Parts: sequence; C-alpha cells; structure tokens
Amino acid sequence: MSDDDAVDVEVESPDDAAGDAASANGTAEATAEEANGESAGDADAGGDARSGEGREALAAEVAEHDEALAREVAALEAELAETREELLDAEAEVEELTSKLARVKADFSNYKQRAKRKQEEIRERASEKLVERIAPVRNDLLRALDQEEGSDLRPGVESTLEKFDEVLAEEGVEPIDPDPGDEVDPSRHQVMLRVESDQPEDTVHEVYEPGYEMGDRVVSEAKVTVSADES
Repeated sequence: MSDDDAVDVEVESPDDAAGDAASANGTAEATAEEANGESAGDADAGGDARSGEGREALAAEVAEHDEALAREVAALEAELAETREELLDAEAEVEELTSKLARVKADFSNYKQRAKRKQEEIRERASEKLVERIAPVRNDLLRALDQEEGSDLRPGVESTLEKFDEVLAEEGVEPIDPDPGDEVDPSRHQVMLRVESDQPEDTVHEVYEPGYEMGDRVVSEAKVTVSADES
C-alpha cells in the first residue's frame, strides 16, 4: 500500500484537548449559573408572597384596633352624654329643693309670728278673765272696809276669802299649806328658820306663809319653820 492510499488519522494535540475541556467546563458552569438564577428568582418570588401576606395581616390588625377604639370612643361619648343629662337633672332637683326650702323657711317664720301673736292673745284673754273673777273679791273687801268702826269684819273677810279660794280652785291653783309634823319637801317648802318644838325633828313646826301650785308646777313655795332638837 502506498502512502496516498493510507487512512488519514487525525490526532489531536494536547492544546486542542485542553481547549475542549475548558469549553465543556464553561458550558457546565453557564448551565449551573442559569439554574441558580432560576432558583434565586423562585426564592425572591416566595419572599415577596410572604411579605404581601404580612402586610395584609398587619393591615387587618390595624383595622381591628381602629374599630375597637371607635367603639370605645362611642361608648365614652354615650356615657358622657348620660352623665351630662344626669347632672342637668341633679341641678334642676337642687334648684327645686332650694326653692322649697326657701318657701318652708318663710312659712315657718310666718307660723312663729302667728303663734307668738296667738299666745299673746291667749295670755291677754286669760289675764282679762282672771281680773274679771278677782274684781268681785276686791269689791267685797272694799265693802267690808266701808262698815262702821268697831263692827266685826271677820265674817265679811272670811266670806271674801272663800270666794277668792273658789276663783283659784277654778283656775287650777291649790294652796300649799302643810300641817305641823309633816315632813319637809324641799321642792315645795322654803325653810325660814329652825325652832325648838315638840314636833319631831326636821318636820314642819308652823306655816309662816302658804304657797301655791298649779298642776304639777309650784307657783310659790310655802314658807315654814322647822323643828330642831331641843337638846
């Protein structure tokens, strides 16, 4: 076989083999970068989705908080309006009570004045009636004094005294006239002095001047002397 008929065998040189290997590595790296880029894009898309959900949740929470605040403000405004209404009612009630108090004070003052005038009228009428009842007794005494000198005045005076006692009794007045030997009552008897007496010690010896009482009230105390121990 001749040289022309020989099979052409192409043998790659070492430099060509290295170039092919570098080209293959570059292609692989490009493919990897493209894959990484796509993965990173997917990750960014997921992050954006989560960020959007967070914003929506925050917006919902803010809206709920605002709604709660609005309800609270509305409740406070209603309570304030009710309090103002109650205050107005209370002020009206105070004004009414003040007016009533002023009227009651005026009525009470008028009542006191009327009662005072009535008491004065009653006292005057009572005094007039008492004078009307006593005047005849004085007239009897005057008639007794008009008798001739030397005449016995005692019967006339005794009769006049009886009339006077009747007047006092009708007015509810009773004499305080203890008997000798009665116990001394400090609320009804006034001790003038202590004397030797045959009466028991510290008892009434003699009535110097009778007293008078009207109902449960002592008008004047009886003036008495009290027995003392003879020793």
